[in-house]
Amino acid sequence: MRIAARYNGPPGSGNGGYSAGLLATQLGLAPAEVTLRRPPPLDVDLRLDGALFHGDELIAEARPAPAERPEVVPPVPLDEAAEATKRYAGLTNHPFPTCYVCGTDRADGLGLRPGPVPGDRTATPWLVPAGVTDVTMWAVLDCPGGWSVIGDGRPYVLGRLAVWIDAVARPGDTCLVMGRFLGGEGRKAQALSTVYDPAGTAIAVARATWIAI
Repeated sequence: MRIAARYNGPPGSGNGGYSAGLLATQLGLAPAEVTLRRPPPLDVDLRLDGALFHGDELIAEARPAPAERPEVVPPVPLDEAAEATKRYAGLTNHPFPTCYVCGTDRADGLGLRPGPVPGDRTATPWLVPAGVTDVTMWAVLDCPGGWSVIGDGRPYVLGRLAVWIDAVARPGDTCLVMGRFLGGEGRKAQALSTVYDPAGTAIAVARATWIAI
């Protein structure tokens, strides 16, 4: 397995959601839960041997998702989500501005700008690109949850992501993506995320653990 350089999160490593989704699909797991043990390296051959390795170093582990599917993050109207993008903290203080999913310095990324809305939530519209796959859905479910956690500018990285996909978004649609902070202790924080199609149907949900660095 190889993670192309354009799918980065922090500089020099793969976006957590994209990398986790690529591993889950390579192993044929759906729904799935992936735990990242090390930053996934880019543009190198990674070994699949029940888990993901770079040489002898364990990068990530995957397993079937827990039986208990998380609740959806309650949606907001799409125009309210568009307004929330103006308050996106990453516009002024982004720890990883070249992130494929939410980076402000990327013209070729997914362009998500999850801004705060009431209820410890974030919201952003998502114009679905061509070529969207299950792996894209994993990536989209990553950062909106993370930005519901990041409140004081302290950077967090994805530690674990469990994803349930009912449908892949259709290219050309404008979907709604929501994140929600559930709480945390020490360096760990928990978050949910949900993708809604234009009809307001939740088509994918996720639960994540984020780690402060």
